Amino acid sequence: MRMFLLLLPLVLLLSAVETQGISVVDLSALREIKNSLTDITSSSPNAFFTSWDFTAPDPCSSFAGITCSLFIPKRVTTLTLGTGLSDSPGLAGTLSPAISNLSDLTQLVLFTGIVTGPIPDQIGTLKKLSVISLTNNRLTGSIPTSIFTLPNLHTLDLSHNQLTGTIPGSISELSSLKVVVLGSNKISGEIPILPTGLLHLDLSNNELSGMLPRKIRMPLTLRYLSVSGNRLWGPLSILESLSELVYLDLSMNRFSGTIPSSLFRSTLSSMYLQRNNLTGRVPQPPLSSPAATVYGPGSTVDLSHNSLTGELTNTLAGVETLFLNNNRFTGTVPKDYVESVYSGNTRTLYLQHNYIAEFPVKEGLPLPDSVALCLSYNCMVPPVPVGFMACPASAGGQISRPVNQCSAFNTSMA
Repeated sequence: MRMFLLLLPLVLLLSAVETQGISVVDLSALREIKNSLTDITSSSPNAFFTSWDFTAPDPCSSFAGITCSLFIPKRVTTLTLGTGLSDSPGLAGTLSPAISNLSDLTQLVLFTGIVTGPIPDQIGTLKKLSVISLTNNRLTGSIPTSIFTLPNLHTLDLSHNQLTGTIPGSISELSSLKVVVLGSNKISGEIPILPTGLLHLDLSNNELSGMLPRKIRMPLTLRYLSVSGNRLWGPLSILESLSELVYLDLSMNRFSGTIPSSLFRSTLSSMYLQRNNLTGRVPQPPLSSPAATVYGPGSTVDLSHNSLTGELTNTLAGVETLFLNNNRFTGTVPKDYVESVYSGNTRTLYLQHNYIAEFPVKEGLPLPDSVALCLSYNCMVPPVPVGFMACPASAGGQISRPVNQCSAFNTSMA
């Protein structure tokens, strides 16, 4: 009888495994995870935890947001917290350290909600994790350094939270890391050396300072780079070697100097450099391969609110959405831009608040209805009637610059 009593816990444990299929360790972890979180609107028919009935015969098939391995005892391999539906406000509460007991976990996802508190440091023990996505919540504290020891981590998305501190330097050691999205937090300090195989980096809207990493420390594989809305400064020459970029956003920083000619290419179809301290001219298209700067549908270039000078070249003609306003461009706009506007290839062209002297319109040919063209506050009377231009409110109500501004500027430029 005594022996039976000693073996009873083991019998019950094996019984639980047999009846529910799922590992008892994982089931216990799921229970703790649920206890630390709650549906913001638990009465809603779309409430996430409605299906989490711990008396169910097979949680792996009935619990929303989990998938399990095939073999018994089944282990949880992916955990998605929240429905992700547009009409669902998501979850509240905190992330339980018990997540770390799901030792076979490969993907951890938390959808939009109001989950608070720190990211459990214990997540760094989940060596099979390849995806961590904890976005659009109110997580606080610093990014656990343990995350950057995960050997299989491919995607890290902690965007739109309230995280502070710096980006751990150990991020450079993760050779498997391809996607890093830390935008819209309160992360400070400098950008560390990055993993050599990184493809996508979004650090926008933080409190980062300093210069971009030097050429030898920037991953040549980068295709998407956004650091907008920080306090970064320095020249852009370190970007010359990033030939794989298709999306670049450095807007609203303190970058200075000229724009490297290598960034003016059609394969870099989205480039946002507005609101910096950039100077110099837009370069001529390369004679060796002029087709390299033939932009197509969907292309966007924003160089507005800088101190760029000189006459425009043909380089950006054909860009679908082009913002060149609030600079110091002079002279006559090349005919290629005009033809691109009238053909409808360029749908938005903002040139307001420059020192441009001529925009050679095609007489008698109306602008396409789909085109937004703004030429106000330049050194000319706009050849297109004001009523036919689509200027933003920020352009102001003045049609042309005062003559004395134009003459004084042209004299100083000479």
